[in-house]
Amino acid sequence: MQQFTEGHQFINGRYRQGRGEEAQRVNPATGSAAETLRYADGSDVNDAVDAAKRAYAGWSKRTPGERAEALLALAAELDARAGLLADLETAQTGKSIRMSTEFDVPGTVDNVSFFAGAARQLHGLAAGEYGAGGTSMVRREPIGVIGSISPWNYPLQMAGWKILPAIAAGNTIVLKPSELTPGTSLIFAEAAAAAGIPDGVINIVTGSGPVAGEALVTHRDVAMTSFTGSTAVGRHIMAMAARTAKRVHLELGGKAPFVVFDDADLEAAAHGAVAGSIINGGQDCTAATRAYIQAPLFEQFTARVAELMDAVVVGDPTDPDTDLGSLISHGHRDKVAGFVDRARDAGAKVLAGGAAPGGALAAGAFYRPTLVTGAAQDSEIVQDEIFGPVLTALPFDSDGEGIALANDTPYGLAASAWTRDLSRSLRASEEIAAGCVWVNDHIPIVSEMPHGGYKASGFGKDMSMYSFEEYTNVKHVMMSRDPAVHKEWQDTVFRAR
Repeated sequence: MQQFTEGHQFINGRYRQGRGEEAQRVNPATGSAAETLRYADGSDVNDAVDAAKRAYAGWSKRTPGERAEALLALAAELDARAGLLADLETAQTGKSIRMSTEFDVPGTVDNVSFFAGAARQLHGLAAGEYGAGGTSMVRREPIGVIGSISPWNYPLQMAGWKILPAIAAGNTIVLKPSELTPGTSLIFAEAAAAAGIPDGVINIVTGSGPVAGEALVTHRDVAMTSFTGSTAVGRHIMAMAARTAKRVHLELGGKAPFVVFDDADLEAAAHGAVAGSIINGGQDCTAATRAYIQAPLFEQFTARVAELMDAVVVGDPTDPDTDLGSLISHGHRDKVAGFVDRARDAGAKVLAGGAAPGGALAAGAFYRPTLVTGAAQDSEIVQDEIFGPVLTALPFDSDGEGIALANDTPYGLAASAWTRDLSRSLRASEEIAAGCVWVNDHIPIVSEMPHGGYKASGFGKDMSMYSFEEYTNVKHVMMSRDPAVHKEWQDTVFRAR
């Protein structure tokens, strides 16, 4: 596995040690110490922002074609490091090697390729005469230095989601990855340097949220903050960003409903529920967490999901036969278990899982795929984000009730509806308040389509052309075509005499 002997900071094109406190990273699948690192402090963040600010002058003036060429070279560099990236992603997160190899790494490379093309396709209104005597045009310009904070659940992909639209639009960036999982973000920046992206365009500072994160968000030379993480921390970041009135882009928590109507393909829905709820250990803000099943199918659906969950292979994440690896940490595993234990104590039934495995896996942060029934709609296990492989199932009667229950949490990031009826699918996709609604599937994402939430799940879009709206300023330029000294419209203000 990659050893960052020169340090876990990548600033102005070079690795270096942080100046903050020393910490030890643990392999969550084994419980053993993995590496020692020294965090960034405020001075490291200052250095990174200064490097980004200096690089902005040149990078922002590159043509879209030049930036596109650099991103295509980056895609090739990442692809050449695919094996290293997959191994490192699994080692630092505990996710299955299949997930890293077949989803995280190729998805990131595809994102790079998409933004290489997108860099040359920034759109605005056509130039034209929208008012008498003048020609108007729209310029879409970069903002400046972006300060981004990415989470630990998809370290590589989230680094890409933050970095790519920012630099494709001509900005420079300082990214603070989670201190639990900095490795693949550092390799991303290293690959960018190898691809010829100038020093200072991409900088990585590894440190804690209260120190490095707050220094980045409140820095006067950071023009925009982009954050992915919990809603509670997102609110705190908004408050900090308000001090300097900087733009904020937030992708926050989720509690995705999985609505199964009585005409759905039961087997397809059951398989979708298991895959959608345990993906990435359930540590996915779009993961299926609340299954609402129309009453005639409820018993069959829950029995089949429980059967499928019992067949999931939980084990060594480096084994290609493993379906579900470990969670990110023992503390997080205990938090997930606490939700299930409290629900059980309150009278809910656990039809599958509901415990950490023993034996050879006891030392790791593992938790079995879990299905819970009988919980109340207003209970914490239904309302709050668990971020683990736990699915709650509740019945509903009418279509309207099912949609109302789906909307009955503070979140609105993603949802799915399962039906063979076109009218039902259209109604669900219109009335469920979420940034993404899948029909007869749950989880697939593509680079061309936007990702972002409603309500307490945040605002702004990742991926797609829509992401450029977050990372660009839109400027109206109007050129007068009227040679007159005194324009006719000025008579409203004062008449020429």
